[in-house]
Amino acid sequence: MVLNSLSHYYHSMPVLQEIREGGVPVKVYTAEIEAAARQQLVNVSRLPIVHHHVAAMPDVHLGIGATVGSVIPTLRAIIPAAVGVDIGCGMIATRLSLTGNEIEEKALQKVFNQISRDVPVGFKQHDEGEARVSAVTPFARELKKIRAKHPGIEKRVGKRSSWVRQMGTLGGGNHFIEVCLDESNRVWVMLHSGSRGMGNAIGSYFIQLARKDAEKNQIQLPDRDLAYFREGAAHFDDYVEAVGWAQDYASANRAEMMDLVLEALRRHLPSFEVTNEAVNCHHNYVERERHYGEEVWLTRKGAIRARAGDLGIIPGSMGARSYIVRGKGSAESFQSCAHGAGRRMSRTQAEKRFSTADLEKQTEGVICRKDKGVLDEIPGAYKDIDEVMANQSDLVEVVHTLKQVVCVKG
Repeated sequence: MVLNSLSHYYHSMPVLQEIREGGVPVKVYTAEIEAAARQQLVNVSRLPIVHHHVAAMPDVHLGIGATVGSVIPTLRAIIPAAVGVDIGCGMIATRLSLTGNEIEEKALQKVFNQISRDVPVGFKQHDEGEARVSAVTPFARELKKIRAKHPGIEKRVGKRSSWVRQMGTLGGGNHFIEVCLDESNRVWVMLHSGSRGMGNAIGSYFIQLARKDAEKNQIQLPDRDLAYFREGAAHFDDYVEAVGWAQDYASANRAEMMDLVLEALRRHLPSFEVTNEAVNCHHNYVERERHYGEEVWLTRKGAIRARAGDLGIIPGSMGARSYIVRGKGSAESFQSCAHGAGRRMSRTQAEKRFSTADLEKQTEGVICRKDKGVLDEIPGAYKDIDEVMANQSDLVEVVHTLKQVVCVKG
């Protein structure tokens, strides 16, 4: 199988505008930003804990409390809702020794069906006997301590949800597994997922605690979802411990899923090796970093780290290009870049505006679901990925351009 005309070159100049309506400045890497998302950025900039400025990536769009696509440096404090509930959500990609010429088109449909059988999606999880105990054993002891200190987390997980059986599962929403071809017709596997039900439970539990603490201490906030824990406060260390667990679990979940996908491919494709070109990166997380002369807690909410030389993954929608990039280490973006195309419209708006006929047309050439159940993920609901890339050409350089031929949605 050969996919032609993968290479794409963009020539427009990067965009950087500055908003000065709150406390610190907000630096925005796009001219396209909805009013509500803009207001969220201004709200964050007014918090006394924010250091130097806030950065908003080209895929910026409305979130809960903090904007998706924002990078927030905070001094001796963390905003749990800025990290969000899909803690550690991110991407993994690896290149295979195969080329598109070695794959028959009918084999791709078999690959789609096999992945759909082998990797649980949505609310599904592995059966008890299929749970890979070796993969979750390193996480068990630490999680036991976290649960003992915070039994409220347990109540949010749900009786049917098992973090053990969710290891190696995709989840829902915009999570996906793809087989792609790059600009040289080489085969890649790429997927997008996070910390599943346990990460959601940890995030929502501590967001609620932060709100209660703010109310108790009468802290005035521009948005109740911007409540934060200061270092030394009652729940700060517990949150750092729990969010660290969820981020590590998310990374391991992606690696485990990649193993399952590669096993599925081996059943239907010619023999192949996995090359040393691989990336596993978060885009919803918090980490201790140094920026503008201070040690800060840096929250990337829908953004990836792009230090000089860092490899990252920036996916388009299920019918558009994706990119493997190398960071340039921009100080103004806090060494960060966009995590994807970013939504142009809400899921409800997309379902009202588009039809399944539109979905079929916009995903032509991709083996994927084309029914109403994934209409909210139609490419037309997302920003133009090539415009996003043009707006951040100062932040990253393109290493590989990928186009999917198989897409399994969550």
